[in-house]
Amino acid sequence: MYYYISGKLVHVGRGTCVVDNNGIGYELSVSDKTAGKLQGSDGDVRLYTYFHVKEDAHELYGFSSIDEKRIFEMLIAISGVGPKAAMAILSALTPNDFTLAVMSEDAKAISAAQGIGTRTAQKIILELRDKLSREDFTSAPSSKAPSVPQKTSAVQDALMSLEALGYTRSEAMRAMSVEGSENMSVEELIRAALKRLTKQ
Repeated sequence: MYYYISGKLVHVGRGTCVVDNNGIGYELSVSDKTAGKLQGSDGDVRLYTYFHVKEDAHELYGFSSIDEKRIFEMLIAISGVGPKAAMAILSALTPNDFTLAVMSEDAKAISAAQGIGTRTAQKIILELRDKLSREDFTSAPSSKAPSVPQKTSAVQDALMSLEALGYTRSEAMRAMSVEGSENMSVEELIRAALKRLTKQ
């Protein structure tokens, strides 16, 4: 129904904002990450929208990017995952980080979101792992999409080693996402990953 709303930002708080468009104030539910991006804005803003209708309420959700909206729509299509749970996940993870967590089957990263248990995180991974790919790391100007290494035996061994050192699977996958990683040995992958992780 609504693709986006643009106008002057009147208010922003945790989980919500108000945008004035032609004298009408639209209240939108937003993720914490979108709210953070809106903080300090004194000009016009644009938020992509999703209009959610239920028996007792009509709710408008706002997103700072098409990617965030697309992940939200994927999440609420899963049985048992409603808009509040989807927004909790988007408050904890950027679209890129969420995609990486699903691809690397990192339920721990997803269950870090408020109100999301391990079982729900595992269900989300099961439902979405075949629908997301590294092409889904889209082109935000400030963050280039990483090239995710294929799950060769060397990558798997390196992943296990890094997890044993206390890193999450998605952290390890991101750290190993370097050009030529598919041709590296286990030792080379671990060295390259640790070099990147210790710089963070």
